[in-house]
Amino acid sequence: METLDLEPRVLADRRGVAFALAHANSRVQCVITLTTLQAYFWLDPRASEAQVLKTFRDGYGRIRAIAERKLLAHPAAKLQLTPDDFARP
Repeated sequence: METLDLEPRVLADRRGVAFALAHANSRVQCVITLTTLQAYFWLDPRASEAQVLKTFRDGYGRIRAIAERKLLAHPAAKLQLTPDDFARP
């Protein structure tokens, strides 16, 4: 899988960060919730949009790996990453 050249963006409702991945010759719309960024990437709940995007970019390798594994297990056109996806059994 390779990422597409689409800039991640904070959703208008501030519930997450939207980004896209290329998977099986198509584009998959992905969202990681701010709750996940707070729980697993130390994002401050009062963070500005710039801080949210920096945290997303800093953790992107791990975020992408989890998204790719989830897509391999459950192919979909849209994907939402939540704290459950990052919890270790």
